[in-house]
Amino acid sequence: MHLFYTADLNPGQSSFQLSEEESKHAVRVLRLNVGDKVQLIDGIGGFYQAEIADAHPKRTQLKIISHIPEYQKSRSYLHIAVAPTKNIDRIEWFLEKATEIGIQEITPIISEHSERKEVKTERLNKVIISAMKQSLKAYLPVLNEAVTLDAFLKSIEAETDLNKAIAHCEEDQDKKYLNQIFEPNKRYLILIGPEGDFSPSEIEKAISAGFIPVSLGEARLRTETAALYACTEIALLNR
Repeated sequence: MHLFYTADLNPGQSSFQLSEEESKHAVRVLRLNVGDKVQLIDGIGGFYQAEIADAHPKRTQLKIISHIPEYQKSRSYLHIAVAPTKNIDRIEWFLEKATEIGIQEITPIISEHSERKEVKTERLNKVIISAMKQSLKAYLPVLNEAVTLDAFLKSIEAETDLNKAIAHCEEDQDKKYLNQIFEPNKRYLILIGPEGDFSPSEIEKAISAGFIPVSLGEARLRTETAALYACTEIALLNR
């Protein structure tokens, strides 16, 4: 069955009009017609069954049949703050896969060794929406604007319920694995650095802010691989 992202749909509505772009896709591309069934997700947990009432290429009208709130809501919350890679395609890959596996929030962080200092989120949000639809999820992960590491650490000072970890490559520190420091069904925040890693001073700042140094294994991982590895570990922890 065909799935549409309808951010403006409210739970109490009995009908809904697709946007012009989605209407064109439904009628011209998918060849849907009156009476055909479709599924809708609103990005905040709502999962809907609907039926096409008027198959118009610019303003397709839908009749809402049923609504499931908090569809497949996760009992945990994962926030990964990751340095954007020089090749933006790698971050797009991470966002796609992390959304499919399960992530709630992403923040691009600019650190001392970052090769990319600017991130345009419009394109990245489209990647996330597409992955949300592909994986039949009803919650849209939050993609924050890029921020410096110092500013990010300051912004989360008041969040006392976070379980925080920093993955880095320095060998002179005792590190744990994520499943050794985290328990299921909690709120997690994991820092992933750039290809050149966090600087020693950045690592110390993060540790002073309550982040626990962790290892992601013996292999040397690319930034986007490390971020996805962490995402997968948390998914397995909460399975």
